[in-house]
Amino acid sequence: MADSLASTTPTTADLREPLQPAKSRSLDADIIIKNAPDPVFVSDLEGKILSANDAVYELLGFRTDEVLEQSLSRFISPEETREFTAALREVIERGVTRNARLNPRSASNEVIPTTLNASALRDTDGKVIGAIGILRDMRELDKARAYADSLIKNAPDPVFVSDLEGKILSANDAVYELLGFRTDEVLEQSLSRFISPEETREFTAALREVIERGVIRNTRLNPRSASGEVIPTSLNASALRDEDGKVIGAIGILRDMRELDKALAYSDSLIKNAPDPVFVSDLEGRILQANDAVYELLGFRPDEVLEQSLSHFISPEETREFLAALREVIERGVTRNARLNPRSASNEVIPTTLNASALRDTDGKVIGAIGILRDMRAYEKVVRDLQESKAELQEKILDLEKFEEVVVGRELKMIALEKEIEQLKHEQGRKLRG
Repeated sequence: MADSLASTTPTTADLREPLQPAKSRSLDADIIIKNAPDPVFVSDLEGKILSANDAVYELLGFRTDEVLEQSLSRFISPEETREFTAALREVIERGVTRNARLNPRSASNEVIPTTLNASALRDTDGKVIGAIGILRDMRELDKARAYADSLIKNAPDPVFVSDLEGKILSANDAVYELLGFRTDEVLEQSLSRFISPEETREFTAALREVIERGVIRNTRLNPRSASGEVIPTSLNASALRDEDGKVIGAIGILRDMRELDKALAYSDSLIKNAPDPVFVSDLEGRILQANDAVYELLGFRPDEVLEQSLSHFISPEETREFLAALREVIERGVTRNARLNPRSASNEVIPTTLNASALRDTDGKVIGAIGILRDMRAYEKVVRDLQESKAELQEKILDLEKFEEVVVGRELKMIALEKEIEQLKHEQGRKLRG
């Protein structure tokens, strides 16, 4: 490589000539290089360093005379020297090379991870005579990546990293444990290998949302494990960005939903088979689920109830009261004995009481309410009957009181009459004796 390049490579004097301050064009370049915040150097096509700014000396810790006129191979390994030579070929062919990894050794013998972006250095005829290289110190970024890798590796949930085509670049042990595959059966594989074509399209749409919004939540995925089991999971994903902030992939966190789905199925069974009317609503009062007892109570078909607002069945005033009950559910987790009077399909107003408890998502956030209605018609009939019986009893008591008043009055009159007769007899007897 060096021989083939040497025949077309100018001498060191030729290369230095365009960089002398006497030339206005090269003066501008020198000023830009000198004041660049990143380490910048100029090399010939054999990798010999012709110029460097202060940031290079600060990065490596060498003096100027220990860097200039030295081959880059003095600071990097033989393998990386070959990679740098390949990068120079790319500069000659394409005019630029990006993100080549270099790990130069500093004066203190520290290996410093860097990335190299290089563009072509041309003479006045436009011929490539070298390269202008910009190094980026990757120590802090590599630490951050190592920390992120550690977080991913040690996360309790299955975590993977994919590119924007859905190819899996990294995964933690929890992923392999969940799916039962070996590392080589997962890495560099497309996620479409583990999910259905339909879900692959949904995941691709989720990736687009990650690019646009930076995050996606609670997308359902059902990957197939090594044993052939379909595993229900939910996916939360955030954007993976490069050093320039560009989205280059996604970090996905899977949640195994098998136990939760069992719990949901069990709760669905409880709701379905409950003797009382039970329904589930969101926080706006829209009915999401209802059992047969609800349809039997109201006389509507499922399609006339589901996805309908409860305000469809109750008055505006009661709708406000129900929304107030929902606020109580959010604040306290429960509300009791709220009165509702829904109108049935036959237009009958049905008196009920509502007891409701909070419906929560997997993070414990209240997302709706589970309501239990109690048909109060029989109860209110008993109350009415009791009230009617009480009224009848009160009337009878009044009648008895009137009767008693009449009887007592008569008795009092008889007693008074008897006293009067007795007095008359007494007076008559006294007259006869006189």
